[in-house]
Amino acid sequence: MTNIAIVYHSGYGHTQAVAEAVAAGARAVGGAKVNLIPVAEAEAREAELDAADAIVFGSPTYMGGVSADFAKFKDWTSKKWMARAWQDKLAAGFTVSASWGGDKQNTLYQLITLAQQQGMVWVGLGLAPGYNHSKGTPDDLNRTGASLGLMAQAHADQGNEGIGASELATAQALGKRVAEAARRWKAAPLAQAA
Repeated sequence: MTNIAIVYHSGYGHTQAVAEAVAAGARAVGGAKVNLIPVAEAEAREAELDAADAIVFGSPTYMGGVSADFAKFKDWTSKKWMARAWQDKLAAGFTVSASWGGDKQNTLYQLITLAQQQGMVWVGLGLAPGYNHSKGTPDDLNRTGASLGLMAQAHADQGNEGIGASELATAQALGKRVAEAARRWKAAPLAQAA
């Protein structure tokens, strides 16, 4: 059994919908247990984060970076940093904004920096960019062309119906990749000891 925690902030519901799609992808991998943890509940659910083999971080991109609520969570993790409590756990991340670019890469850099300061091992998206040639369509996986993590786009004037189906499918692919990596990562010490 591998434990995956997805800790996220969602201001308008878009990031939560993407988090749920990441969770669905992870759950599709046999033996994966997934906990969705809004950042407002992170401190109360600290044991679930500590027990996770992989933690996926999710934040909307507001004004070119993580949301204030996610930043508060990030600062709370300093006690984990001091204890090296998350050392060698796997990490991944995703972000959502209304714009195609929206400076989402800056948000992913903040998530990666958090993971690296914690001594975690980052799992990137692992998909080739989609929708970047004349035969591509908006239905391609990874239509925003991200590598570091998932960069999803959602229309600002719509609810979750403004999130493209390809964004949610890409989120599922990220969840599956993280769960498969966590399974391999957890089994590796057993293989070396044998």
